[in-house]
Amino acid sequence: QVQLVESGGGLVQAGGSLRLSCTASGFTFSDYSMSWGRQAPGKGLEWVSGLFSDSSIIWYADSVKGRFTISRDNAKNTLYLQMNSLKPEDTAVYFCAKGLLDQTVRGQGTQVFVSS
Repeated sequence: QVQLVESGGGLVQAGGSLRLSCTASGFTFSDYSMSWGRQAPGKGLEWVSGLFSDSSIIWYADSVKGRFTISRDNAKNTLYLQMNSLKPEDTAVYFCAKGLLDQTVRGQGTQVFVSS
């Protein structure tokens, strides 16, 4: 079955960096656009970034533009999110999703906590 498993979250100080990974299985990863989203406690879902199957078009939310970088390795069925210059407001559960801005198929998420 389709499975998306995120990893790489944790506790980091403001200004620090983390790299999230999302390993996909159960579908042909290289055929699909992928996205990263996040949800903070008491807040709605926010889409953070997305890219096409061949990484030809990349999109970022204004809140992370210039700080986060999305990438993928189709040979490893893995999606990445490099997060730099982290801020306390980046604290959230981060999840990957199959497709663009569509949480129909998504992982359980990985917690990111940024301390001030």
